[in-house]
Amino acid sequence: MKRLCLYEWATAGGLDGPDGRRVTRDLSLAEAIRQEGLAMLSALAGEAATSSQLSTRVLLGDVVPFEPPAGVDVVRVPSGKEPAALVAAAQASDWLIIVAPETAGILENRLRRVADTGCRVAGPTAAFAALAADKQATATALASGGVPVPAGRLLAAGERPPDAFARPLVRKHRFSAGCDGLTILHDKTCTAELAEHDERLEAYVEGTPVSVSVLCGPSGLWPLPAVLQEFSPGASPRYLGGRLPVPRDIASRGQRLATRAIQAAVRAVANRETGGASAAAGWVGVDMILGAREDGRGDRVLEINPRITTSLVGLRQCSRQNLVEAILTAAAGGVPGLLFDECLKEASLVFSAALLC
Repeated sequence: MKRLCLYEWATAGGLDGPDGRRVTRDLSLAEAIRQEGLAMLSALAGEAATSSQLSTRVLLGDVVPFEPPAGVDVVRVPSGKEPAALVAAAQASDWLIIVAPETAGILENRLRRVADTGCRVAGPTAAFAALAADKQATATALASGGVPVPAGRLLAAGERPPDAFARPLVRKHRFSAGCDGLTILHDKTCTAELAEHDERLEAYVEGTPVSVSVLCGPSGLWPLPAVLQEFSPGASPRYLGGRLPVPRDIASRGQRLATRAIQAAVRAVANRETGGASAAAGWVGVDMILGAREDGRGDRVLEINPRITTSLVGLRQCSRQNLVEAILTAAAGGVPGLLFDECLKEASLVFSAALLC
């Protein structure tokens, strides 16, 4: 039986430590981040609990409420001890799944901390996570690899978006996760404030927002069913959740585009720490906009998420395969057996999230 440790940064105590203040000082937003972390942790723990191949435990902050599924152990982490607890847990485990934000280098830092523990991490390398955390570097790497991305440029701290940049336009923090710092300027009457941090400035793309999660490993890439993303309206969109199924014609386009994006990112880090297909292992999410053209010429990749995403919450409800086992199989170099319910073709499955992306 394999010893698996599940670590989700916010619920393991990271949000209450120094890194938490680097992510947000807004108490309501911090609580929302914790709730989404709990949703992903619950989904992972629920899958792991049904596996006869795994002995699973989760790391949990000492003040975080969580009722583990039967058969899953909880290791409570004292305040301020989250990084050390992660290393200790890795040393006592065969496999580790890490869920942490790319913001402020948090995910990259955790991956580097456990690199020499002897534990196998079912996730991308630190170099891959660092690339994905940098929105400008990701766009450059994908464009260099022939993957379509929105037209854009770097907006340095202290700069203002130039008037000549076509509206509507999108601003996002350069080093961030999801919707962190995301704003949309719909026309030139919108006030373009000075950038407090380096930003990625890009053209707004019309179309359907879709996320495709891909299981990755040395033996290949296996895209999962595409998920429609839903956002709140307004200048600062928030991620509300996902919906299944995605119409088959655009779903297949999304799966192909996600695979190309990950392959391009892997090539971009090929000369770094590990290189090769193993630079992307386990679960990797790709967010994109799929345009109206059937030939896909309006499609654009927005970002890569080098970790478990909230799509897991929806996808596990219609998967006939244990998704945690599938993640570990792919990361280990095997071929995961993936099978999803036929109801995806007939019924609508909606799942919600309680916070920003």
